[in-house]
Amino acid sequence: MNPRAPELNARSLALVETLIADADTLGIQVLPGSPGRILDFGIDTAGGLEAGVALAKVCLADLAEVSIVSGEIAGTPSPWVEMRTDHPVAACLASQYAGWAVQVDDYFAMGSGAMRAAYGGEKLFETVQMREKPQQVVGVLESRQIPTSAAMTWIAQKTGVNVDDVHLLVAPTASLAGGVQVVSRSVETALHKLHELEFDLDRVVSGRGQAPLPPVAKGDLEAIGRTNDCILYGATAWLWVRGDDASLEEIGPRVPSSSSSDHGRPFIELFERYDRDFYKIDPMLFSPARVIFQNIESGRTHVFGDTAEEVLARSLFSS
Repeated sequence: MNPRAPELNARSLALVETLIADADTLGIQVLPGSPGRILDFGIDTAGGLEAGVALAKVCLADLAEVSIVSGEIAGTPSPWVEMRTDHPVAACLASQYAGWAVQVDDYFAMGSGAMRAAYGGEKLFETVQMREKPQQVVGVLESRQIPTSAAMTWIAQKTGVNVDDVHLLVAPTASLAGGVQVVSRSVETALHKLHELEFDLDRVVSGRGQAPLPPVAKGDLEAIGRTNDCILYGATAWLWVRGDDASLEEIGPRVPSSSSSDHGRPFIELFERYDRDFYKIDPMLFSPARVIFQNIESGRTHVFGDTAEEVLARSLFSS
């Protein structure tokens, strides 16, 4: 049995309270005058690297450590975002995964964070049995727009709480904090691919991941391309697992992004190739470049996929 994770929303809220107390230092802003509570991490405020680390940890329900470390891409020094957790399914799938489309009137954002476990309406939660009924909810939105009152009310209704008990953290992709938050998803993307392949996630004990942090793009579309490429062509996920090795050898080649026929071109080129229709892109592409299973029972290590530094350098440094 994996160690049981505390309630996701309660843990996230405790972290949010500490961030509010340190808002000036982090370069974030608590927005007044609307129902619920909204924290701006990069729309009308600077944010920064530490704000991004904090945002990522809230996404992960404070069940993972996140840090910025040194690395390189095709010989060029580059910062990388590293995460590690002993609660991989709870942190990455029940909380961090951006699986909830928040769409109310003209407002749209992809929702992450512990509020998803309170909503529980995603098909994912049929497998990941971690729904909860908290008194307050915490979510993270990837958006350049501050959530509207209608969006706050809609989230409250979907999660079963009062609107004043909704706490949302918002950052655009083309921001320092937003970029850190997105590329902290190296383990999450590996686990989601395994879920799609119907792998028994109870076998996964711990996870660690690294992905390069891209330069902040001039616009959100370019930022979405860069952050995706950092995962698809630069990220490595280590998963410590139990059970037999034969099943790992069978499923392993299908996990990394290289298993997709769309692998090998920068994301923005694929997006344009498919007429800017995200859902035409092969869903099997969305996983780390490399996945490493370490079997804690047999002692064997299984490595699948590899990074593609030439594609990554083209995406990050050519414009």
